[in-house]
Amino acid sequence: MQPRVDFISLGVRSVAASRAFYVEGLGWPVHRELPGDVVFIQVNHGLVLSLWDVRQMQADAGVSPPGAVPCITLSHNLPSREDVDRVMEEAAAAGAGIVSEPITQPWGGYSGYFADPDGFRWEVAYNPTWAVDDDGAVTV
Repeated sequence: MQPRVDFISLGVRSVAASRAFYVEGLGWPVHRELPGDVVFIQVNHGLVLSLWDVRQMQADAGVSPPGAVPCITLSHNLPSREDVDRVMEEAAAAGAGIVSEPITQPWGGYSGYFADPDGFRWEVAYNPTWAVDDDGAVTV
């Protein structure tokens, strides 16, 4: 198995509320959609984020009995501290709950966290050592 993520699925309580947050609030473009069931958003080269009804997702994945949404953190890396502040403000304006305001981190970066309507945590970060080359290889 290659070390690669091509698809991230979030089991959401309300597809409509999550769609409103990501599409209307953050302005992310819909790639494909089955209204009320799932929304697909292409978020990067070869990477899709799906917002899927949690009950359907748990049934498909064989989760029995259906339980709470598992914790998952998604990271959004940016080229500057100012960009981190701007994105956090955009997220708050879209309805995100600010979990922690951006601060200078012990590892030398600057980051904060917000939560989407289902509580999924997004880290918004500036990491001075983060780089992605033309082939997509990451340096940290």
